[in-house]
Amino acid sequence: MDKFVSELERLRQEIRRHDRLYYVDDAPEISDAEFDKLMRRLETMEKERPDLIAPDSPTQRIDWDPANHLETVKHILPLMSLDNSFNEEDLRAFDARVRKQIPNQEIEYVCELKIDGFAVSLIYKNGFLTLGATRGDGQTGEDITANLGTIQSVPPRIDDAPELLEVRGEVYIPTAKLDEVNAQREANDEAPFANPRNAAAGSARLLDPKIAASRPLNIFIYSIGKWSGPRLRTHAEALDELERFGFRLNPHTKLRRSIDEAVEYCHEWEKEHLKLPYETDGVVVKVNSIAQQEELGATAKAPRWAISYKFPSEKAVTKVQEIQIQVGRTGVLTPRAVLEPVEVSGVMVSHATLHNMDEVERLGVRVGDTARIERAGGVIPRVIGVLIDLRPADSKPFEPPTSCPVCGGAAVRLPGEAALRCVNPSCEAQLKRSVEHFAGRPAMNIDTLGPKRIAQLVDAGLVKDVADLYILEPKPLTKLERMGNGTAGNLLHAVQKSKEQDPSRLLHGLGIPFVGLTIAELLLEEFASLQAVAAASMETLEGVHGIGEKVAASVVQYFALPANRERIDRLKEYGLTLEREKEENGGPQPLEGMAFVMTGELPSLTRSEAKTRIEEAGGRVTSSVSKKTAYVVVGANPGSKLARAEALDIPILDEAKLLKLLDA
Repeated sequence: MDKFVSELERLRQEIRRHDRLYYVDDAPEISDAEFDKLMRRLETMEKERPDLIAPDSPTQRIDWDPANHLETVKHILPLMSLDNSFNEEDLRAFDARVRKQIPNQEIEYVCELKIDGFAVSLIYKNGFLTLGATRGDGQTGEDITANLGTIQSVPPRIDDAPELLEVRGEVYIPTAKLDEVNAQREANDEAPFANPRNAAAGSARLLDPKIAASRPLNIFIYSIGKWSGPRLRTHAEALDELERFGFRLNPHTKLRRSIDEAVEYCHEWEKEHLKLPYETDGVVVKVNSIAQQEELGATAKAPRWAISYKFPSEKAVTKVQEIQIQVGRTGVLTPRAVLEPVEVSGVMVSHATLHNMDEVERLGVRVGDTARIERAGGVIPRVIGVLIDLRPADSKPFEPPTSCPVCGGAAVRLPGEAALRCVNPSCEAQLKRSVEHFAGRPAMNIDTLGPKRIAQLVDAGLVKDVADLYILEPKPLTKLERMGNGTAGNLLHAVQKSKEQDPSRLLHGLGIPFVGLTIAELLLEEFASLQAVAAASMETLEGVHGIGEKVAASVVQYFALPANRERIDRLKEYGLTLEREKEENGGPQPLEGMAFVMTGELPSLTRSEAKTRIEEAGGRVTSSVSKKTAYVVVGANPGSKLARAEALDIPILDEAKLLKLLDA
């Protein structure tokens, strides 16, 4: 290596070290002027030898071209949500559930402040940042590598890294910086962000990384998702590794030896979090042992080994100016209070949900009342009571509607339901909500089709069913207000592109009650096509692992209606993908159709490795033992699943027997 190349690499390493000291450790050793001098020296050297400019050079951090759209990417492992708790009793109930599932074991917890930001995944291969993605629906997200690469505390390269490292973090904007961001937006004639979280999410998803780089984005990394390094024993050990790699961790994370200490941590931060320079809305409490995490497993939505403790909501008092009725996509009529604007938790609130007519009656809320409101979970405003002493003398009780406020159809309450429903299948409000759901990101992801545009299409009679989206034509579109040739072309292109979506997203987009994206994925894995799902009997559906009676009945009822079957036929005719091509697996499938449950720590295989091996051989891994379980795989320190297997006389395998079965 010649002297010039050696000096160039030394300079880059020195700048990276100062970057970490400034942005991660908050302990700068040199002044801004001295740092700028180093950067200018590096820029000069790279101009002399442009052939030596490396992608991870500090000078290249924002050297990205604007994108036309954000590409969708599938996560290596799902980014799951968390179950919530709102008081000490909920935390102790969580601890009791953990101890019941893994009895007679010591339990430690790691407590982390829950940053109110924007969850992302970062993937490093051989030490280089190769992908940064949004959480999305947990299974798939959007590629925002260019934007995340502009955040100074995100290292473009890490030393001494394993071949693969995926980390999760929370992108945020400091509270004090929100005014600066909004001032710039207002100067550009753009609507201001309501809060720092929205500002962070909006900035991270910008198409032009140079604009993202101008925003004061920062990040805290909080976990390892996937990595190819040595097996880690605890979450605390994983955090130590992350710190060693140079990631920015929240300094207030603590290891607690018992649930009592975890509860104390949560109470301590209920008031202290208001002093922080960034927004937090709670504490995440995690089981520390990774073996115990694997033993506890997860539900379809959330891990059983972690819980979010939400800080008590801030409350305010204001006047109820009106009670409106909103119509949902399934016809549910939901009352909403229109409020005299008031600030709650730093956000101006002018509307609050009243949930249903029973809740209106329970609260006794009337127009003109002075109401107490809170932001439930720090997010959704709701009315929690009224001050009767301040009620106007001429106020009258709210009368539930007898008809839909949009179409005039009858409003009825079905047996066993608290909600009123509009039962007119042609109701425009239901149609608009249904199209919004169909076009939404978790479903068909038609990103140019927002609520206002959908309202235009429905009001003009161009869309009377979601299938009508695929027969839209340019000429009628251009007659709509603010719809020129370019806008119409973009809309039609986005609609046509949605035809490529996986059929599980189409099934979810149909809006069948209880069929979310996870359930839709289970159904497509089993039946491979929407036509097969539509033809399945109640008994057949209930036989699918993860599908219960309620979901099965809902699917059967939906496809029993001729209009819904006709919709499927039209979507197929218009070229949408209704069938999933099954992946060909050239290897043997000795475990075809078998269900496995794992408990305890295996000698050499990790839980995820064992799961992958089983699935590659045609089997599936479930979280609970039932009569349908073929085998229970047992390692060191097994939990209650072993006793359950023995009680049901389910065959037991150790790792050696599992490997023998896999090789059969």
